[in-house]
Order: sequence, then C-alpha cells, then structure tokens
Amino acid sequence: MKYMLLMQASERIDQPPIHTWAPADVKAHLEFMHTFNRKLIADGEFVDAQGLAGPDEAKVVRSTAAGTPAVTDGPFPESKEFLAGFWVVDVDSLERAIEVAAAASAAPGPDGVQLNLPIEVRQVMSAPSSDA
Repeated sequence: MKYMLLMQASERIDQPPIHTWAPADVKAHLEFMHTFNRKLIADGEFVDAQGLAGPDEAKVVRSTAAGTPAVTDGPFPESKEFLAGFWVVDVDSLERAIEVAAAASAAPGPDGVQLNLPIEVRQVMSAPSSDA
C-alpha cells in the first residue's frame, strides 16, 4: 500500500525557519534526511520524497469561467502552518507507514534537537480500473 507522509511545519514551532539555522545544523538535518531516504530505498519502501519551497512562493490556481487561470498567492495566507515536504512510501501496512512517519519526525533541528514536526499519513488511493 502506498502512503503519502506530509511533513507539516509552522511559524509557531519553537524552532526558527531552516533558512536561518547555522550551516552546521542545516548540514546535519540534510544528512539525516539523506540517510533516512537511503534506508527506505534499501528496505524497498521508497517511492519519492521532496522538500518544498516556503509558502511565500506558493500559488493557488483556479480555472475561471472563461477557462483561463486565476492565480493567487499562497494557499492560506492567514494560516501559520504549511507543508514543508513529503515522502511517498510503499509499505505493507498503515502501522509501518506510521513507524516511518515517526522516524521522519525525529529529524534534527538547531543544536541537534529533534524537531518532532507533525507528519500527516494518508493512503494514496488507486483509481478504479478502466474495466469497471
């Protein structure tokens, strides 16, 4: 079963944004993520993982009645929470997806302190077969 693990971040957490961290802290965080991803690959559970640009760069696009795009900044300007990155894993069970999410949540932040960011776990749904 495939699951998407969504790393949530917030302006309200006790840690400053990653772009303000000391270079050594950023390096340790990225090394943790690379090691984490390599383990998922070795275990045959890795599908994809990406970090995302900050919400200040996000755009929301909707189709207008004329069929042209209407573009606005950011998904929820009043919100302090945002999606920082994601993994797609292919695991045997929801329990395993939760274990993987908990391990990702333990990524280090400034001074090596665990971030313990919330990771949302959602099953990737398959479309019905075209024969249905």
